[in-house]
Amino acid sequence: MTMMTAEQLRQRINEHPFRPFRLTLSDGRTFDVPNHDVALVKKNTIEVGTNLDGDSWAQKYIEYAILHITGIEDLPASRAA
Repeated sequence: MTMMTAEQLRQRINEHPFRPFRLTLSDGRTFDVPNHDVALVKKNTIEVGTNLDGDSWAQKYIEYAILHITGIEDLPASRAA
């Protein structure tokens, strides 16, 4: 995958209808983005909510550099709820 840009991430988060996705980082960690409220894109970083409750409300946010994103994939429909 080529390097993901902040603009590409922002476009993905703002898609209508929203398509839940998973981000993979260079260290192998993954973060699910089940709805557009769980991620905030900045110029060089992204904040993603973690420890989601049953209604997909984030209990905490983690910020990391966009340049460390090595993959993005759609979540299966069953995981997107």
